[in-house]
Amino acid sequence: MTSVPRSRYRTVIVGAGIVGLYTAYHLARAGAGPTLVVDRGFLSGGASGRNGGGVRQQWETRATIRLARESVDAYRRFGREFGFNPWFRQGGYLFLAENAAELERLRTVHDLVRSEGLPSEVLSREEVALRVEGIAPGAAVGGTFLASDGTLYPFPVVWGVYEAVRSLGVDVVFGVDALGLEVRDGTVVGVRTTADTVATECVVNAAGGWSGDFSRRCGLEVPNVATRHEIFATEALKPFLDPMVVRPSDGLYFSQTVRGELVGGVLVPHPTGTSTGMPSSARFLTVMSRALVGLIPRLAPVRVLRAWSGFYDDTPDGFAVIGEDPRVRGFVHANGFGGHGFMLAPAATRRVAQAVLREATDLDPTLFSPARFLVKAAPSVAERLQLG
Repeated sequence: MTSVPRSRYRTVIVGAGIVGLYTAYHLARAGAGPTLVVDRGFLSGGASGRNGGGVRQQWETRATIRLARESVDAYRRFGREFGFNPWFRQGGYLFLAENAAELERLRTVHDLVRSEGLPSEVLSREEVALRVEGIAPGAAVGGTFLASDGTLYPFPVVWGVYEAVRSLGVDVVFGVDALGLEVRDGTVVGVRTTADTVATECVVNAAGGWSGDFSRRCGLEVPNVATRHEIFATEALKPFLDPMVVRPSDGLYFSQTVRGELVGGVLVPHPTGTSTGMPSSARFLTVMSRALVGLIPRLAPVRVLRAWSGFYDDTPDGFAVIGEDPRVRGFVHANGFGGHGFMLAPAATRRVAQAVLREATDLDPTLFSPARFLVKAAPSVAERLQLG
């Protein structure tokens, strides 16, 4: 039976995905005391090992753009810092507009991104065709492009941070599920797990798609919803595509890896929640194949090699949940990233670590604090560019 090395830790992090591990890394670097990371599964078993590797800075709000820009900088130096090559290729992100209304929406995003000092471009129909070889005539009226966006391989990133935290003295234990909190006078004093009850003064909920489940196990009602998204990879092709291509109208996104595979997905609705597991569906293969061939007809003969799925951890306003829950002192949220925890992890987890250490952060609490959901009011600002 799996066991936990110690009976007491300063901090226990639930979830050994990129958000949990990066949080542990920042805490260890800060000398924050003994830290334990527990995970119900295995390394890369959740969304951190199931995503398309996209890293972009084109967002609808300044707050997200700034986190994304900081994360891009972190991924650029990742190899030097961690000793693992994430194959971060800054081939750009190209958002496609199928009509004038969609192009106007993308122009609004473009203007905001430019105002943050990033050289976003608005592309004409002809310029899109130059960047997406073989695109069907009339498939796009234009688009937006940011050259410093890009893609990476998730696995060396997860492994690199995992090896780093272990070298810094963090205990990481797999096959251990967190069952709930031990609370005394409104303050965390421990966490119950399938291995044992561990004494601690802080629990970080970084459980990704299962974060809502864990919060509810702890007696806290949260709005996080797990939604299943699917993805596939094709056989290797001769290199022809540099950017990640995203079509907001249907959620289509795809990029070409350094090995030549096309990797991507499209929005296919599924029942919410984690109880259905993470299977692949014939419907997704049909919808994705038709979407991709409709955009680039010459891809029709290409074979699909594998497909998989994973959970987004969605919130009503599209912003992550970062910070201490006002209902239980010592319970810190690091979740609600939708499908973009990997994109924002280096920067966002630095703020999570600050919350654990009770240091001030630069995050707007009206956008990121868990307290925002305790107010019965519609969000005044939302981040809706939740795709690709």
